[in-house]
Amino acid sequence: MGGTPNLFQGIERAMQHLSGRQKVISQNIANSETAGFKAREVEAPDFSDLLAVQQGGPRVARPRISITSGMAALGASQPRGGSGVVLDPDTMETKPDGNNVTLEEQLLKMGEMQADFTALTNLYRKQLGLLKVATGSR
Repeated sequence: MGGTPNLFQGIERAMQHLSGRQKVISQNIANSETAGFKAREVEAPDFSDLLAVQQGGPRVARPRISITSGMAALGASQPRGGSGVVLDPDTMETKPDGNNVTLEEQLLKMGEMQADFTALTNLYRKQLGLLKVATGSR
């Protein structure tokens, strides 16, 4: 039973990430005509703790960013942890009013999310099917 719960935990985290991402992209679309609005994105979840197969196993950690006093003097601020919502670094254009949301990009992201959600749902169903076969359930 070592790897199975981790797979379900990974699927759950990935679906939570997609849910949060859908909310942020919806907000981007809703604000596509708001002057000065900047597109946002949700950071990918950190699955490193699911990689540890056993206690003391290998662990891959997401790098932590800390700013230096020189960076702060130039106006940089320490990234806020927690929500994972950041400004979208992959925007293609900025309108004259400062808004950088393009509906085409946001709709492409929605399509990617739909494909990812479908893949995760199928993986979840297959894993449940395997568990039912292993336990003799129908």
